[in-house]
Amino acid sequence: MAALIDHTLLKPESTPAEVEQHCDEALIHCFASVCVNPCWVPLAARRLEKSPVRVCTVVAFPLGASATVVKLHEASVARQQGAEEVDMVMNIGALRAGDYHFVHKDIADVADVVHDGGGILKVIIETCLLNDGEKARACRLAMDAGVDFVKTSTGFSKGGATVEDVRLMRKTVGERVGVKASGGIRTLSFLHELVAAGASRIGASAGVQILSELDGSHRIQPTGSY
Repeated sequence: MAALIDHTLLKPESTPAEVEQHCDEALIHCFASVCVNPCWVPLAARRLEKSPVRVCTVVAFPLGASATVVKLHEASVARQQGAEEVDMVMNIGALRAGDYHFVHKDIADVADVVHDGGGILKVIIETCLLNDGEKARACRLAMDAGVDFVKTSTGFSKGGATVEDVRLMRKTVGERVGVKASGGIRTLSFLHELVAAGASRIGASAGVQILSELDGSHRIQPTGSY
């Protein structure tokens, strides 16, 4: 269960001590990664060095409206400083305007930077701002641009992950890429619903709380496709 979770700390007021605590929790519980803001990547990389827990950070977060050259620089610096996974926000306005060539190139250029050396790229499509047709189009563009995951939400907009959105995203991408659900995931039952709908990664700041619901977890067999 823990291996599904990106243990997330993206609040702007987070302190170095809180980042270190988050890393230590990830080490104890064997979370997939710790996701922190870019300025904390070096700290997280030192804290998690030689562990199986990966360092994840965000690019163009939370709006996605940075120029592509800025996204490229941000992703490059993050990778150099130790980020193994990058969650990039797509240009939502360009998608809604129908500028699909720009959206594709914006993502593909960042994918080239992140994949150099074996990094993983997730693209946040911010589902709460899109209709179903736009969500499907965003997933197809991201997939064609070479991403490793499509992701529902930043958690900083009008809404977070829903079962319906995860199901639509999985149906759109098939098994070619992962689907990450994030935003408002605070209970074990909701996590189970999202995984059953097709999520293969979960972004949550409440990972420890969610695992605490697994009383006797060593005897519980996970449900759904894990």
